[in-house]
Amino acid sequence: MIRFGLRLSLSGGREAATRLAVIATAVALGVGMLLTTLAAMNAVGAQNQRYAWLNTAAAPAAPAASADPIWWLLREDYHQGRSIGRVEVAALGPDAPVPPGIPRLPGPGEFYVSPALGELLRTTPATELGDRFPGHQIGTIGPAALPSAESLLIVIGRTPAELERLGARQVTQIMTTSPSDCASGCPVGINGAAMSLVLAVVAAALLVPVLIFIATATRLAATRREQRFAAMRLIGATPRQISLISAVESTIATAAGTVAGFGLFFAVRPGLAMIPFTGEPFFTTDLSLGIIDVLVVALGIPIGSVVASWLALRRVQISPLGVSRRVTPKPPRAWRLIPLVAGLAELTYFIGRRPDTTDGQLVAYLSGFLLVLTGLVLSGPWLTMVGARVLAGRASRPATLIAGRRLADDPQAGFRSVSGLIVALFVTSVATGTITTFVANRGEPRTDSVAATSLAKQFWPEEGPAPTADQIPAGLETIPGVRSVTLVHLNPDRDGGHGVITCAELDRLAVFGSCPAGAQVAAVHGDLIGMRAFDLTGDTYVWDAAGIAPTEVDRQPILSVVVDTTSRTAFERARTMLIDAFPLGRFPASIGEWESDSAQQMIQFQRLAEVVVLASLPIAGCSLAVSVAGGLSDRKRPFSMLRLTGVRLSTLRRVVALETVVPLLLVAAVAIGMGFLAAHLFLRAQLGYTLLPPHLSFYLTVGGGLAVSLGIIASTLPLLRRVTGPETARNG
Repeated sequence: MIRFGLRLSLSGGREAATRLAVIATAVALGVGMLLTTLAAMNAVGAQNQRYAWLNTAAAPAAPAASADPIWWLLREDYHQGRSIGRVEVAALGPDAPVPPGIPRLPGPGEFYVSPALGELLRTTPATELGDRFPGHQIGTIGPAALPSAESLLIVIGRTPAELERLGARQVTQIMTTSPSDCASGCPVGINGAAMSLVLAVVAAALLVPVLIFIATATRLAATRREQRFAAMRLIGATPRQISLISAVESTIATAAGTVAGFGLFFAVRPGLAMIPFTGEPFFTTDLSLGIIDVLVVALGIPIGSVVASWLALRRVQISPLGVSRRVTPKPPRAWRLIPLVAGLAELTYFIGRRPDTTDGQLVAYLSGFLLVLTGLVLSGPWLTMVGARVLAGRASRPATLIAGRRLADDPQAGFRSVSGLIVALFVTSVATGTITTFVANRGEPRTDSVAATSLAKQFWPEEGPAPTADQIPAGLETIPGVRSVTLVHLNPDRDGGHGVITCAELDRLAVFGSCPAGAQVAAVHGDLIGMRAFDLTGDTYVWDAAGIAPTEVDRQPILSVVVDTTSRTAFERARTMLIDAFPLGRFPASIGEWESDSAQQMIQFQRLAEVVVLASLPIAGCSLAVSVAGGLSDRKRPFSMLRLTGVRLSTLRRVVALETVVPLLLVAAVAIGMGFLAAHLFLRAQLGYTLLPPHLSFYLTVGGGLAVSLGIIASTLPLLRRVTGPETARNG
């Protein structure tokens, strides 16, 4: 019987070959995306593990008593908005531990750099970058210590006295615990659990359309297969023999698709590694698969396909007359809307009632989103039926009437082929709406605002005595492109702002805000920016008045020096000069650089959402195209009879087009609308923001994806002329 099943699959003519190719293609796409998801999760863990050594300052004491301690200091620097990890070390003995990626600890006046930073040092003037690093390069940091090939890292050797003065800490071992498992709170690294959750959501949004595509492909020419198997039952085949033949057919297609899926994954893996899911691209080898991953996919997909095939033919297995007893399914009821309404009501309830704990917020909002998503999938057939009845009720042409009546009779079939799309569009709309609004309110400031063009070096009391005005480098003001150098003094009033500045000085500067009417001294932030960094609507800002006389301002300790520039070159030269003059504490940076990390990650999530749209819409189009082709194959005799009775081919084309385009556009509109509504309710409840419209790129992405889907559907319409000819009516 297995040989007979093989013969039916491989020698069954053009229809069998087409069906085999379509199923294998669908399975290959599904396997490729599933492998990509598993590999991405593994890559997050592998990259996070290479962040571990940077958290050495948080490492516990080494259990081995023979280990000599080292002084360790990790700080963050920037260049042109890119983050530079700067590690400074000093050994206190010959057995001091050595970080990964370098053969030995650098001595005083020596340093190792990552390949990307080495290239940057070679191409950048020393006054803008190289002069910040004392000593000379003695080697390159290896991949074992680099989170990414583009990471900017430097390991500098110092004397123990220098590092003790700079506030370093003594350690006896290099940290090896992944930041995801760091119990003591590691400052460097990514939250692996949160990133895996994001990837899981993205994977679900991508995989569901593919699974729908696979299910649609396995139902290709289902009616003819059911008739063929029913005929076998009538001539004596047992249900077990029918199941075996069906399993053989499904196994051949899915096995071929699974092999092709593995090939597809390895073909696109180098390109996938360049996508910065975590803020930095992966090494290609990070996107690896474990033996369990391979076994689960290689065995699970064919087994799942066989089970799906068996379920699809259960009517034939029960009775050989099952096919002939087919009846019109019952119409869906309005109760399917209950989860959708309940989810929206839950999100609305939490506006003004935000849970106090993080866990409580996760439970409240995630359960609300899941209810809305479940409600959308459940109510899809009902919405399709309502839309079809409206279409049929307002029909003025035969094609519209036929398409509307057919959709209204079996809305489940019309919705099934696009049901995966609703998940992708809902998730994408929620992500895009939330990220767009968040970035607009809390994101990176404009590149031409003072939040991006000025940098500040602050001198906190806990870091030692503040410098005097004479110690501020005089050369700052002579750098071409420096617009102003301003000293902010410490505010003696602890209830006011951290710093004070005279209103006369603020009026001279102009770009850093102004005083309230009648005030002579303003209470300001040390960077002269403050909360204005989160107000991207303009540069005007009015500070609060300070209760101190103007003559007393210069007598207070210096809190910070703020340098405003007109060019990136001047900005970097000023930063280098300040780092050389004041190597203690945090390095000078702009508010824009502090905010760029979180904003950049949010923008990357938004691009990830656009990838979901770009991938899922064409897949949904393929699913619809296969559904159209399968429907034409199953209905070619009725359509042929209609043509013989005088119905024009163009009318039949409009019928088929309406049957597919109406569910596609209806689902897209409902999913996007519900996604934006859910995002708005979440933003109001969690942050008090009002949803802002997405950028034009979102509409272009969705419109382009829908256009591709419609184009794929249109490519199947020429089949109608060939399959509905007079010979079909004679031979059917």
